[in-house]
Amino acid sequence: MKKIRFSLLYVTCLLLLLYIGCKNHNSSGKNSGEITDKNNSEKKAIDTAVYNKILQQLANGDTTGKWPAKAPYPLPGAILPYYRIVAFYGNLYSKRMGILGEIPKDSMFKKLRQEIAKWKAADSTLPVMPALHYIAVTAQGSPGKEGKHRMRMPFQQIDTIINWAKEINALVFVDIQVGHSTVKEEVPPLEKYLKMPQVHLGIDPEFSLKNGEIPGTKIGTFNADDVNAAIDFLADVVKKNNLPPKILIVHRFTQGMITDYEKIKKVPEVQVVMDMDGWGDKILKRSSYLRYIYKEPVQFTGFKLFYKNDIKKGKDQFYTPEELLKFIPKPIYIQYQ
Repeated sequence: MKKIRFSLLYVTCLLLLLYIGCKNHNSSGKNSGEITDKNNSEKKAIDTAVYNKILQQLANGDTTGKWPAKAPYPLPGAILPYYRIVAFYGNLYSKRMGILGEIPKDSMFKKLRQEIAKWKAADSTLPVMPALHYIAVTAQGSPGKEGKHRMRMPFQQIDTIINWAKEINALVFVDIQVGHSTVKEEVPPLEKYLKMPQVHLGIDPEFSLKNGEIPGTKIGTFNADDVNAAIDFLADVVKKNNLPPKILIVHRFTQGMITDYEKIKKVPEVQVVMDMDGWGDKILKRSSYLRYIYKEPVQFTGFKLFYKNDIKKGKDQFYTPEELLKFIPKPIYIQYQ
């Protein structure tokens, strides 16, 4: 009798363990969009309803079907479209390349906070995230030792920008101007920074001279393969390091700066922003936005404002947040130079 009771107890426990195991297995993959958070092993997923609603707000009433642009949902932890990014751009070696590097750090932070306050007041629907957009590879008129017409900034400078960004909980963008080099050659040396969750990438076709011209004498170009090289590298970094999506900023202000835009990849690991980068009066800048950003949708849009070049003909040439929020689509990345 004791032997029978022991056997029944053993079978009961075995069945209970099997049931618990099956239940845990079945509950682990309800949504293919879920991933495991490496810190607490919880499942998190993009709320597609909220995501779609924000995209529709950014489309700003577009009736052509171009916007929102067609793209897969991002991995969890995506910054866009949940935040509008307001970035200061420049290089610490030069006071002429942008507000980042032109004035002392504390004054720069104060001015950045002022711009952020303006955007918060203009649009309360999206929180604003600050960013420091640093030119980590600069195009050069001289060929240099390697004949590439580009100069890589010392890591010490990039470290300084990252430390500055930590003071104000800002993102960091490392930007490359390839000169006679290539995206495939210039992005990998920055991998140790791109592994950091807060660090993202910018690429500038203006200074990509494929036929031997000197940077600054002609506007350069990227094709879809160039942009996709950056996307592939970033996607690989995200996968290997279990990171949230990276943001890729692509500068543009002419038709020829980006070719074959429809072949640019759209993947869950990378969020692409086409940034309207030209300077000049309002009519010219709006026209450029319509022709090269609106008409050739990729994913998200940005807009650059120049403290000096945009206001040479008067302050009325400098777009306000309220004016930019009337654009179709609304830019979600704002850069000040």
